[in-house]
Parts: sequence; structure tokens; C-alpha cells
Amino acid sequence: MPSTTLSILLMILYVLLLIGLGLLNRKNATSESYFLADRNMPAWLLSITFIASWWGGGSAIDLVDHAFTNGLSSFWVYGVPVLIATAMMYLFSKAIRKIGTISQPQLMEERYNSTVAFLLTIFIVLFMVIGAAVQIIVVARFFHSFYDVSYEMGAVIGTTIVLLYSLFGGFKGVVLTDLLQFVFFLITGILLCFMMYDQSGGLTAVEQHAIANNQTGYTSFFSGVSDNLAYVITFGTSWMIQANIWQRISAAKNPMDAKQMMMISFFAFIPLYLMVTYTGMFASVIYESVPSGGIVPDMIRNITHPVLSATLFVGLSAAIMSTMDSLINTGALSLTVDIYKRYMNTDASQERLVVIGRVTTLMIGCVALFIALQIQSVLTISWIASDFLTTGAFVPLVLGFIWVRGTSRAATYSMVFGLIFSSYNLFAAIGLPLPIYWEVASPTQAIIGILISLFIYVSVSLMEKADLQKAEVFIDRAGMLRGK
Repeated sequence: MPSTTLSILLMILYVLLLIGLGLLNRKNATSESYFLADRNMPAWLLSITFIASWWGGGSAIDLVDHAFTNGLSSFWVYGVPVLIATAMMYLFSKAIRKIGTISQPQLMEERYNSTVAFLLTIFIVLFMVIGAAVQIIVVARFFHSFYDVSYEMGAVIGTTIVLLYSLFGGFKGVVLTDLLQFVFFLITGILLCFMMYDQSGGLTAVEQHAIANNQTGYTSFFSGVSDNLAYVITFGTSWMIQANIWQRISAAKNPMDAKQMMMISFFAFIPLYLMVTYTGMFASVIYESVPSGGIVPDMIRNITHPVLSATLFVGLSAAIMSTMDSLINTGALSLTVDIYKRYMNTDASQERLVVIGRVTTLMIGCVALFIALQIQSVLTISWIASDFLTTGAFVPLVLGFIWVRGTSRAATYSMVFGLIFSSYNLFAAIGLPLPIYWEVASPTQAIIGILISLFIYVSVSLMEKADLQKAEVFIDRAGMLRGK
């Protein structure tokens, strides 16, 4: 049986299994049950769904291709930002869990006011929709390369699969399917890395190939780090405040479990991202250039053993979908809790909110699909999505936990600036003839955005009277207030 036919059968069985898990977990009586699984998930399981959310499509395809060209320093594109963000969330995880809100905007409303919560909701929905679109692009290219279907058809198939099991199971369904998807992709990643190592001749062959092709610093971890600083700054800061990860922290049984989850994830990310990076480096000995569909899809398609090829295809598809379902679920959470319940139907019953949660899940998926059909770049879109969170939300979110003097007006002004600044950069990036005084998607742009946001937040806070009582209650409740 050809590998493509076998992979179709395996994919059907896999999808049916995912849908079955979703149906088994479809009984969600409340919005907290639907979006946080009743805060009853163990730390190790939340760690896996956290890892599956970040170690997904970008790592599986884009980082391998990047490492093929740039070598070991490619670890700085995804690996270093992930470690920075995880380490920072480790410091704040107990505080986030102690506050105990369902959504990130609810948390910020307790610290500031409803205006700040609304602005944060805008940032979250933008990030989640664009982030989901990135994963749709990845899965569409993969299906296009492996099955020889059109890019558009690949995008529709991948999105439909994710929506089918996400609609019924909610967050618990996402977590359980993420567990299965993580195991699939872990096996895939290990096998692909071993295959490339064996075929290439190992690190010695990589070093010799780099010398022969004048690729200076190819095997150096610190070579060309400055070229990746924009990703380190923007990805690191935005991922630290990424709402779908805070959702997992909030879903922990208690603050200690939340902290344990981050510690497990931090140490797991190191070998996982190194493995993906080395896979791309080993491939440099075998391939002359990156195939049109990417190195990993081409590797899997050319495996002669049909069962192995089909199994690895399903494993990689699982990785991509595990990231997509997380982003869609969190975007739906913001629309349901922070838009519908907050502004459209404050008296909505829990049963009604579960229904709306499913509707907004479908909405987020469809909008992301539309974007993916219009734009087909991965790294640039990922950076643009992260830029909105970094410039617009990082400062008020983080300082809100540690600086009692920060005010609601300061947070509002800082976030409005971030929205304008990031939108301007987005328009410049897509080619509008706008005057700009820094390179788009550069360290300079990232640093300027964060520093201006910080200046606005601090200066406005110092110029007006702060609601110290409200701030102290929040920070004390989070366990971040010293001397109390």
C-alpha cells in the first residue's frame, strides 16, 4: 500500500480518535469547566499541553529550515525566546494562579479597570487569530507537499480537523488531545533527527561541510546572535504574557502546581529545541537547498517504508494541530468571557456561555483560515503578532504585579500607544508607503516600542494620584507585595 494512501487511513483513524476524546469531554456545565477544565489538571499534564503549544509547527518546519541555512545559532530564533519566556513565567506563575480569574483580561480588570481589560482583549484576539493563521499556513504547506493537494485545500482540511475536536471538548479536550499529539510528534522528532544524523555522518560531517562551503560560525551557538535579537526580544516578551499559557497556569490545581508546570517545561524545552535545530544542520549535508515544501515534509515523503512514512506524517501533523487548537481555544475564551459576557449579555447562564464558547471557537478558526489563505509567510507573521503583545501589553501586565504605583490611566495610554505603534509597523511591513525611521522587524523597532511604552506607563503613573488601596489588594492577593 502506498504511503500516501496509508497516511490517509491513519489520519482518518487519528481524527476519529481526537473527535472521540472531544465527545467524551463534551459535558461542560460552566465556562470555567469549558475553558479551565475545573482547575483539576495535574502539573505534568499541563506541562505537556504547554510544551505542545509552543513546540509545534514553527519548530517542526520553520526552525529546521532556518537551521539548515544558519546553523546552531538558529536556536536563538525560537529556543532562546521560549526559555526566557518560561523562566519569566516561572517567577510569576504562583501570582497568576493565586488571582484565580478565568481570563487574562478579567485579571487586569481587577488590577486596573474595564478599559484596560477591553484593550487587552483586543490584543489577545489579534494575537490568537494571527497565531492560528500561522499554524494553518504550516499545515497547508505540509498537506500540499505530501498529498499534492492545493495549498487552499490543505488549509481547509487542517483547520476542519482541529475545529471538529475542539468544538466539543473545550479546554479539557484540547489538553487530552495535546497529550496524544505530543507523544506522536516526540516520536517523529526523535526518528527524523536520528535518520538525518545517520545519513549525514554526524556533527563531524556537518563541520566539514560547513568549512567546505565557507559557512563561518555554522556550528557556533553565538554566531550572528545580533541578527536574531529582534526575535529574542519580541518573542520572549510576548510569549511570557501569552494568554493561552496563562490559561494553563490558571487551570492548575494550586499555585505550587503552576510553578512546577513551568519548571518541568523549561528543562524539557532545551533538548527538544536543540534536537530540531540539529536536524536542520544534519540536513545541510544531504540537501543542496531547502525544498519548496520544506525539509521535513520532503524527508517524510521520501521515506521508502510506507508505514514509517505515514506514521511520521501523522506525527508532524499532530504537532502543528496541537499549537493551532491552543490558540483557537484561547481566542474563543477572550471573545466569550471578555466580550460577550462582559458587554453583550452580562446575565448569560453558564450553559449559554458554553454554547457561545463553541460559536466563538468556530469564528476564530474561520477568520484564521481566511488570513492564512491570503498571506503565506510564517516567521514574519509570527513576529508581527508578537509585536502587538510586546509593545501593547507587556509593560502594564508585568508592572501591574510588582509596582503598586502603576495606574489605570497609565496602562490605558501605554496600550493605546502599543496598538498604534504595532499597527503602523504592520502596515509598513505589508508594503504601504509610510515613513519609517528603523528597520521593520528589527531589534531597534522592538526596543523603541517597549521603551516608549514603559516611559508612558511610568510617567503617567507618577503624574496622577494612584488608587493604592486597589493596587495593594491585588498585588497582596497575588503574593507579590513585600512586607505584608
